[in-house]
Parts: sequence; structure tokens; C-alpha cells
Amino acid sequence: MWPGSAQPLGARVRTGPGGVVGTNFALWAQGAEGVEVCLFDDDGAETRCPLTERTHEIWHGFVPGVLPGRRYGYRVHGRWDPWTGARWNPAKLLLDPYARAVDGDFGGAGVIPRAWRGALPPEVYGHVRDWPQQHIADTVRDDRDSAPYVPKGVVVGDNDDPGGPDSPDAPPDDRRPNTPWADTVIYELHVRGFTKRHPAIPPELRGTYAGLAHPAAIEHLTRLGVTAVELLPVHQFAHEDHLLRRGLRNYWGYNSIGYFAPHGAYAATGTRGAQVGEFRRMVRALHDAGIEVILDVVYNHTAESGELGPTFSLRGIDNRAYYRLQQDPRRYADYTGCGNTLHVPHPHVLRLITDSLRYWVTEMGVDGFRFDLAATLARTASDVDMLSPFLTVIAQDPVLRRVKLIAEPWDVGAGGYQVGAFPPPWSEWNDRYRDAVRDFWRGALPDVRDLGTRLSGSSDLYGWGGRGPYASVNFITAHDGFTLRDLVSYDRKHNEANGEGNRDGTGDNRSWNCGAEGGTEDPAVRELRRRQLRNLLSTLLLSTGVPMLVAGDEMGRTQGGNNNAYCQDNETGWLDWTLLEDPGWRTLTDLTARLIHLRRDHPVLRRPAFFSGRAQGSDGLRDLAWFTAAGTEMTERDWYAPTAAVGLYLSGHDTARRDAQGAPVTDDSFLVLLHSGPAPVDFTLPGPPWATAYELLVDTSREDQDAPPGARHRAGSRIGLRERSVLLLRAVTAMEEDRKTE
Repeated sequence: MWPGSAQPLGARVRTGPGGVVGTNFALWAQGAEGVEVCLFDDDGAETRCPLTERTHEIWHGFVPGVLPGRRYGYRVHGRWDPWTGARWNPAKLLLDPYARAVDGDFGGAGVIPRAWRGALPPEVYGHVRDWPQQHIADTVRDDRDSAPYVPKGVVVGDNDDPGGPDSPDAPPDDRRPNTPWADTVIYELHVRGFTKRHPAIPPELRGTYAGLAHPAAIEHLTRLGVTAVELLPVHQFAHEDHLLRRGLRNYWGYNSIGYFAPHGAYAATGTRGAQVGEFRRMVRALHDAGIEVILDVVYNHTAESGELGPTFSLRGIDNRAYYRLQQDPRRYADYTGCGNTLHVPHPHVLRLITDSLRYWVTEMGVDGFRFDLAATLARTASDVDMLSPFLTVIAQDPVLRRVKLIAEPWDVGAGGYQVGAFPPPWSEWNDRYRDAVRDFWRGALPDVRDLGTRLSGSSDLYGWGGRGPYASVNFITAHDGFTLRDLVSYDRKHNEANGEGNRDGTGDNRSWNCGAEGGTEDPAVRELRRRQLRNLLSTLLLSTGVPMLVAGDEMGRTQGGNNNAYCQDNETGWLDWTLLEDPGWRTLTDLTARLIHLRRDHPVLRRPAFFSGRAQGSDGLRDLAWFTAAGTEMTERDWYAPTAAVGLYLSGHDTARRDAQGAPVTDDSFLVLLHSGPAPVDFTLPGPPWATAYELLVDTSREDQDAPPGARHRAGSRIGLRERSVLLLRAVTAMEEDRKTE
């Protein structure tokens, strides 16, 4: 063991004195009394190497001859005194927080189990789990060795190691799509679930990063026209004990334990470091297709849970620094509902998070992040603070401030609901958009005031601090909750398969089953449900803001009414590609693609700035206008009156865009008619100056949307609007009609 260096943290291959190649190990462990790096050979034999050098609480050393692929972990010595928050236990092998690859899975003797049964072994707990007096069980130290039961970190070479920048495993170059926020369409997907049942992906690649990089997977994304994929967590994560006891496993991955390591179970090429190159190749393939990669990241808590949880990493390194503790230091502050909360304001915890984020941008090539329970990250002593260290550091970081940043703007603690409060350059999941659109299409809105605000960009939430409509990530469904098809098929959740007595998952779904609960052969109900799906997708993709789709919603994916499929790593959670063999679901996919491409082709549908409502140009047209079914502009009284039919006029005279030379960008104008009522209505089309005629582009009352209907309707005439349907019409001007006559 040579002294080595305190920087950088983690395990880094280096050339030492005399040209000797080895690995430098550095671990921040404030308050520890000793640290050993433990090296494992292919047979599992362990060699312990004490780190005798310490610089500013970083324990470090250089081990000659340790090359990429070598497995390792740490044992940290110190006081065992849970009453003061000290939980050091050298019998527990700890995962390096900076490990860039992980081999094995928790509870499986270093081998990823194909099917999980039983529970986490007692050896992985720092305390005696089965102590007779359970109320003090967490205070009795367990001295059994956990090494055979936990995964190991893997030494990974840097970019300049053998293989060079032209190696297929090298980091992606910087030819990123760099899609502007206003032009972004997000597609939330699960790496495993999206590819697991795809018939055109080779079986050995299904469920993996390589599977998502396969041309068949990318072809579907490009056909739809989405500009970014938002991947459910790909950080190394662990499975909760209560799931393993029920024969289940964590499917979504919101239980992170390795913030630098791609989850090993999603790698087709192995887990001895090859997963890093496989992930990079996936990013490169998506970039080549013009698709950005956004990671859903979980920095608010870890897989170590509360005081009765296992000891995998941070708890055994420095429990008091890494986690928020209550006044009773035995207990953990829990703003996440997952047992613990990372102590983000601590400088070294903040460093861990920001180092991880920069690594995924600069070394792995990703284009942005969606932060799970982001309000937790913004907490200081207890309250959410928009001047918190985390938000301040992100705002000034030269790498992170230029990528896409999306907040899930709430947590489960007091004052945790912060929709509209995050500062620039953040965008946010807008659940108020979700609720308003769901309520409108199930007929539960008393009026259309809130709907109008949501469809036009939610300026009441985001019209401050220089933000634009792109600060609102509009969504109707997400991974958490009903799928879009289930939203129109179930009034109640059906989570029995989760083994929690149907108590898990929200009961506030704002859904409507269209007259029958679940599957039905009633043709009228089936037709109405498909029409409602077309209505919901059309509303989302014609709204101002950044739309987010969930993988499979465009083809009618169902989870059988399960609105919390976090543990359903099976056909319930996986995408069923055979749906595309059904002509009805295939036409829904076609309509989704048409709407996304319409959005791409028409800048008026993706405004970068909020509407002004003022007249633009000599014709007196405003950039936005709202109409009643009588064809008159809505008055203050109309906004408060019960109504199910509303018209939205988007003027292409002002798109809030300029070309490269500063000239205003103009576009066609559009009229969107939405009707959620149970009976047909006649809608009078607004006359001049709004238009002289209207061309029908989308009619959700029609099953077949392969080609635009194309019919023209004279301004001032009445058009039949079927119950529960959407019409999209292009406004035809007098000048355009004159040209056609000539």
C-alpha cells in the first residue's frame, strides 16, 4: 500500500512512481477510526488493505497492480453508539459511494438472482435484526460478516486508459441534440419494461441498455417523433426486504444505493465494468437518432431505509453526516416516506450529489435529470428553501446549469408541496395540469377557468423570474398511477398483486371507467374508451408547455387497474408490443405520431413565451382567444358558467419566436374545440378577422386517423361536435382563399 492521493474520490486507475499501474482509493469518512479497502479475487477471496493516509477526513492509498475489473469494498472502523447516531461496524462490507460499476446484487452472494425469494439475509444488517426486544434491536451490534451477501464495487478505467477515445466503450462525444425546451416532447420509459417483450429485439438484449439502443427500439421512438426519453432510475438500486419476503422485487428502481453506477441488472454485457460502456453506447445511439436522454434520479433517500434497515454503504461510512437525524439521533428524519432522508445541506453530501450529476453529464453523456421528490433536496434545517445550498450550487455550476433540470416539486413533509416555486432554470412536473385535464374529460369541472390556464401554459404558476411555458412539464399520466387506458377503464385501484391488501397507491385517481369496471365486451363502452384516449392525447399534445408521454400509452397499455406497479417486474409492468397488432390500438399510435409531428412542424403549438392576450398587427388578432359554442368570445361570466364545450384559437401571427436574423416567425393559426359533455353540440366557427374558413385536421370522434379528414367549413357556419370529442382545425385566411381562387 502506497500513500496515494486524496483526490479524486473513488477508485481510479493511475500510473504511480516508476511507471507502476495500479488503483488509487479515496473515501471520505469523517469521524472514522480506520478504513480498509477490501479486494476480492474471482473466487471471492478477500484481501484487506488498511488505508493509513488521511487528508481532510479522506482516507486514501494506492494499490499497485489493481487493474480495471477488480472488485472491492470498504470496512470502516469506529464507535458503535446508535444513541448518538454513531453506527460504524467493520463487519459490514460497504459499497463505495463513488463506485462506477457494481457486480452482484444485494442478498445474492455476489450473483444477480434470476428469481428473488426469501428475504435479505440478517448478515447485511448492522444491528441484530432478530433481537428479542425489538424496540432496542437497532442498538445491538451484529458482528457477522456481510461480505458474502452484498455486491462489490468494480474498478473502472478512465477515458484515457487503454482503448482510447475511439473505443466503443469511450464516453459519448458532445454531439448532443441540444433540443430547446420549447421544442421538447418527453417520453417516460423503463429500460427493462420497454424492451423486455419487443419481438424485434434479440432475446439476449431484451431488458437491457443494449436493447434500448437496438434499431427496433429506436425506430418506435423516431416514428413517434419524441425528442427525449426520461429513463426511470438507472442508478444501482436494491430490493426492499418486505418485497423479497413476498416473492417480489423493486421494479421501478426508486431505491438507489450507487449514484455513479448504471444498474447492473440492465446490462447485457456483464457487470464487471462492461455495463459502463454499454450505457454509453445506448446514449450515443439515441443521440444519433436526435433523442436526448434524461435520467430520473433519487438523491432524496437511499436503500438503507430507517434505523431498522440494512447497512449497505453510507450508514456505515458516516451515518451522522449522510442522513438527517431527529433530535433523538437513533431515529431518522423521513421527508420521503422511505425511511430516511439524505442530509443534502452537508458539504460532502452535496459534493457526492453534484459529483454524481457531473459524471453522468460529462462521462456518460446524459442531457438532463428529473429529480424525484425535489422539495426534499431544497430543505435546509427542515423547511423547503429556494435559496438552499443544493439549488444555489446547481444554479452556478458551469456543467449542470446548462442541462435540462426537472423537479418533482413536492415531498411528504410539512410544506413540501412546491409546484410553481422552483427558480430558473428549473422546469417542473405540473400535477395541476394533470388534475384539470382529467377532471374536464370525466365531466367533473364546475367551469373551465382552471382548464384554460393549464392549456395555455400555466402562467399563474410559472410567469415569474423570466420563466416560460416550458417550465411546465404537462402530463396526464406518469409511471406512478394509472396508465392512460386504465384511467378510462377503472374507477378504483386494483393493487392486490402487490401483496399489501390494496392499501398502497393513491385513491385519488380522478378516473372514469366509462360505464364498466375493467375489461368489457360492451362495444359502446370500448368505443367510448378509445375516443377518450384520443381526447386525452390530443389535449396533451396541443397544450402549451412541454408534453410528457408514458411509454405504451400511445398503444393502449394496461396494468389491469394497478396504479402502483412499482414491484411488478412482469407482464403487468412490461410493455405489450402485441397491442400494435390490433388495428384500433395501432390507429391510436398513428394519431399520437401525427399530433407530435404537427407540433414539430408548427411553432405556434410550441411557444417559448406566454401569451399576451393583446392584439398583434393591423388585423387586430390576439395571440390567444377563447370562444363559446355560440362562436362568441368568452366573457368573464362565461368563464364562471358551467360548460363542457370550449374553443381555443391560437394565432400564428405571433409565435413568440424569431429566426436567426431576428425576423418574427409566423405560422398557421389553429382552432381547437374541446367538448366533454354527454350529448352532441353545434359549435359556431368564429368569423373574420379570425378566419374565412377552417380546414379539419383531427377529429377524435373518428377511429381512423390515418389521413387528415381535410374537409373545409365556412367561418360562421355551425359544425357538429360529437359528445366527448376534440376537433383541430386550421384557420384559412381571406388571402389564402384568394390565392386558391387565382
